[in-house]
Amino acid sequence: MATTQSGQTAHKSLAPEAQISDADRRRALFGSAVGSTIEWYDYFLYGTMSSIVFGKLFFPSDDPVTSQLLALASFALAFLIRPIGGIVFAHIGDRVGRKKTLVMTLSIMGLSTVLIGLTPTYAQIGVWSPILLTLLRLLQGLALGGEWGGGVLLAVEYSPANKRGFFGAVPQTGALFGLALGNLVTSGLSMVFSEEAFLSYGWRIPFVLSIVLVMIGMWIRNKVEETPSFRKVAEQAKANPSAAATKKLPLTETLTKHWKPVLIAIGAKFVETSTFFLFATFTISYLVGLGYKRVEALNVVLIAALIAVPVMLYFGALSDRIGRKKVFIIGTIAIAIYAGPYFWLLNQGSAVISTLAVVVGFSIIWSTYGSVLGTFFAESFPPNVRYTGISLGYQVGAALVGGPMPLIATALLARYHGSYVPVAIFIALCALVSLIAISFTKDRTGQPLD
Repeated sequence: MATTQSGQTAHKSLAPEAQISDADRRRALFGSAVGSTIEWYDYFLYGTMSSIVFGKLFFPSDDPVTSQLLALASFALAFLIRPIGGIVFAHIGDRVGRKKTLVMTLSIMGLSTVLIGLTPTYAQIGVWSPILLTLLRLLQGLALGGEWGGGVLLAVEYSPANKRGFFGAVPQTGALFGLALGNLVTSGLSMVFSEEAFLSYGWRIPFVLSIVLVMIGMWIRNKVEETPSFRKVAEQAKANPSAAATKKLPLTETLTKHWKPVLIAIGAKFVETSTFFLFATFTISYLVGLGYKRVEALNVVLIAALIAVPVMLYFGALSDRIGRKKVFIIGTIAIAIYAGPYFWLLNQGSAVISTLAVVVGFSIIWSTYGSVLGTFFAESFPPNVRYTGISLGYQVGAALVGGPMPLIATALLARYHGSYVPVAIFIALCALVSLIAISFTKDRTGQPLD
């Protein structure tokens, strides 16, 4: 909360959260969830296709493993540009507003996704094919780099203090809905089309159809007002222009005054991002490698993603009662222990056991720390640099281990002759990094956000 006289006046003019209607809260929450779902659908669709299609069509090689690695590398490259997208759009979000930024990111994501569906294959235009595909993937990464922070803040900054964990978990479920929707469409098309037809044109359909989802998302987000936290910052800037002029670069202020929570956020992100892409992306190719049909592998992850939605909302609400930090630590310890048994269960050759394994790991354990991450980050920064702070921490952490996770896991399996033990050890190390990072934080559950 501002301590200057002008800041106090601005704060009172907007009034506290009591003046925010329930209808406004619901509209913001819905806008956050729907937009997040669409963005993640577009983003994960590429990840799914990189596991089952892109290696053959865009990165052909005499060695199937090499093709797979190249396709997964193109998937991972987007994570390198996500921090740049986070910085660029977070600057706009902290200076111009959350709402306008979210409209921009959704537009860029939608356009790049449609163009991916129209990109010619290697057989049609040669080396330009993987180049164009990778460039469009980088545009997706740029857009998502700015989307996540804005989506979380749209929910958290509209939330009442005693439900902030629940509100913050809602946009996080967008990743699950997006993943489930992408897998559902891909699985359905795989059943409708023959293998030849799917590789020829069937895979393009979900990319092109995403334009319909983007138009719906744009309509919904245009009906949401700017967040109360940003409106307070804007009014304070009007009341005290000289002070606002010294804060034209949120990135500079974040790195000089709030570098510690940024580092903590990067470390905390390790366990969430590595295990998410373990379950959501790598598990599909791993099951196919074990002999499962593509549809079976997709459905396993689809079931787990759908079950995870209510579980995540439960843990978000639980964090409002027992604290964000406690929920995060419990889940992080659990996944470090479960990583080895997870792969052992997948290798039992049973679709039922594999589904249960993914449900336990993805739907239950991942949902603990995944549900509180957005709220936890938002509570770590003041409103004038909040978009920049959470985006920087989240996207840098994702770039370091999230995007490369399927690539790292595939390379470890190849290097150690199919042994999953090194992959499980890698997951446990990511969990350890997050536990160390979270140990330096103070739980702000229930405290005023601004």
